[in-house]
Amino acid sequence: MILRRLFGKGESPVEPEPSASPEEPTPQRAETAIWEMLQQEWLCANGHTMEGKPMDLCAHAPDPFPQDREYEANSAVRFDGDFLSEDFCILNDGEKTNYFIRAVMEFSILGTHETWGFGCWTTLSRENFDKYIDGFDAGVYPDEEPWFGWLCNRLLPIFEGPDPLPLAVWPRPDRQRPILCVRDEGHPLRAFQIQGLPPSVLLEILQTHGLGPKVN
Repeated sequence: MILRRLFGKGESPVEPEPSASPEEPTPQRAETAIWEMLQQEWLCANGHTMEGKPMDLCAHAPDPFPQDREYEANSAVRFDGDFLSEDFCILNDGEKTNYFIRAVMEFSILGTHETWGFGCWTTLSRENFDKYIDGFDAGVYPDEEPWFGWLCNRLLPIFEGPDPLPLAVWPRPDRQRPILCVRDEGHPLRAFQIQGLPPSVLLEILQTHGLGPKVN
């Protein structure tokens, strides 16, 4: 017993456990916090307040079309001049006639089970434009392959243009607007459609367009 006391032999002392350090922020936690913030009260561009998950963005018309033009009825579509309704658009630029339809570009929100949509306009050939109008009410289209189109709205700050972006246009039944998929494999929009849109990028998009969480 004396030798143990002198030379420290015997049972080893129990080392104290290190105190737990506070969790350091990680990119994943930061994105989760932003997503939670995005589901609180919102301040719209018109000054109104809303609650719930972030609203989809919707472009009034293709960027080349006058943005102050009011909608006509879908049933009034005509080919003898410029035309704009909620779903169809025709624009003569002096060299040729361009045909557009309203569609949706969807993104899954990274780390969630939610999706976010950008309501935008794509070009179509006259042939596919006619097919879309013919099948619009019944929601029945003969093609199994997507149509080709060009994205005609900017999505700041990700897609600033001015050059349009090639798209695959997938018509859908039951008067659902077509789904747009970016064809350019090297474009950020394509990557976000495949991998998901981080909440931080969604926040940046919405704030760029005058939307954002309400700050008291």
